[in-house]
Amino acid sequence: MAFRDHLQRGFPCNYFSYFAVYPEANNNIIVVLGLIILFSIIELAISAWLTSRFNARHDYFSITERDRTRFILFASIWTTVLSSCYLLFFFAMPDNALSSVLSLMIFLILTWIFWTAGAASITSTLGGGLNCRRVTKGVTQTIFVYCGQLNAMEAFAWILWILTTLLLIVVAMRGVAAARRGDGVRGSLFA
Repeated sequence: MAFRDHLQRGFPCNYFSYFAVYPEANNNIIVVLGLIILFSIIELAISAWLTSRFNARHDYFSITERDRTRFILFASIWTTVLSSCYLLFFFAMPDNALSSVLSLMIFLILTWIFWTAGAASITSTLGGGLNCRRVTKGVTQTIFVYCGQLNAMEAFAWILWILTTLLLIVVAMRGVAAARRGDGVRGSLFA
């Protein structure tokens, strides 16, 4: 049932009460967290492959390209491991402090900062994206050796930033709902 139907049936005009009346809306948090895990695994694979190539062949365009790829590798590992842990906490220990709104908010704020820095820095390095088929005077562009992989890494970094931003907003709304029901931000994410 949509939020509009919620209002038409005479329920209070309060978005936060939507979660209380329709507990299936809580599944959205789990789905978005699952998507974050999936895309961070993909980003992990791309950035780990690029990092191994850069370490073995030293064929990176600049040291900033190499270092920013390593930072995205770190952000991918951070996101994959801790998002998986939080998903486990929600199912195994729903009333524990680790699965509270405050705990998830702190994790998401740090993750959002990492993905903002990673996505913006790799975009800056690549100049907003690479044209892998650019031909100048009959010569194909070869400045960036791994053109397709770098473009994919940039795209997945921005996808992860969008998903993290979305989840951060939803969890903030859940925090307000938890505070209104009297649990405060240390309350459970799912009530």
